[in-house]
Amino acid sequence: MPNSANLYEHRFTYFLIFGLTSMIFSPIGEELMYRGFIHRCFTEKFGSTGASYIDSGAFALTHLAHFGVLYTSEGWVFRPLPALLWVILMFVASRIFFFVKQRSGSILGAVLSHAFFNLTMTYFIVYFIL
Repeated sequence: MPNSANLYEHRFTYFLIFGLTSMIFSPIGEELMYRGFIHRCFTEKFGSTGASYIDSGAFALTHLAHFGVLYTSEGWVFRPLPALLWVILMFVASRIFFFVKQRSGSILGAVLSHAFFNLTMTYFIVYFIL
């Protein structure tokens, strides 16, 4: 594990590594899954907006694994308030991706907005949190 001085010295490298991977893999796979497959499965029964609430809920709950559920030396820990805040924020982000998809007329719009979102989050994590 690098020490903090080494981490600070190599921030840009970490930013490039994590930024590029988070801009490519997650947005393509997740948008095809949530705004593509899951959304289509529910559109006929609930309409496009209703299906968006369902795919956004699934997206938000899946991302709970990123924040609010921790593994510590005491074992698994659930932090309800941060988890709730994170799920709400991920739901809102997901709805934004849906609106961009609708506005652009293509899932590519959702992929690009998701990629930009991930790049922005990576930037703040690497430069302001680490």
